[in-house]
Amino acid sequence: QVQLVESGGGLVQAGGSLRLSCAASGRTFSSYAMGWVRQAPGKEREFVAAISWSGGSTYYGNAVKSRFTISRDTAKNTVYLEMNSLKAEDTAVYYCAADPRIDTIVLSATDGRPLEVWGQGTLVTVSS
Repeated sequence: QVQLVESGGGLVQAGGSLRLSCAASGRTFSSYAMGWVRQAPGKEREFVAAISWSGGSTYYGNAVKSRFTISRDTAKNTVYLEMNSLKAEDTAVYYCAADPRIDTIVLSATDGRPLEVWGQGTLVTVSS
């Protein structure tokens, strides 16, 4: 079983940057795809980014494409989300997620398919 702990959230001005981290524990981390999903107050869950178990494939939601970068350090059991050019509409709780299948992470917010592991979330607030 993989357990996830996010960190790095906070308050930032529009146009600024933040880096979120997701530390995973569990001996099977290297076989899991990882990703980020966010949920803003009063809004539906939204896919943000995902990375394959090898790190060779990445996917991004349309709202963050070209501004956010996902990466992973298998040796540190950590996934990162580098967020640049932040906008007020990026304000949300960001959840780290893990699943053996990357398509589950990409599509979970769209069709509700369950993710195997969730973190507790970290709040990102972007002031305009």
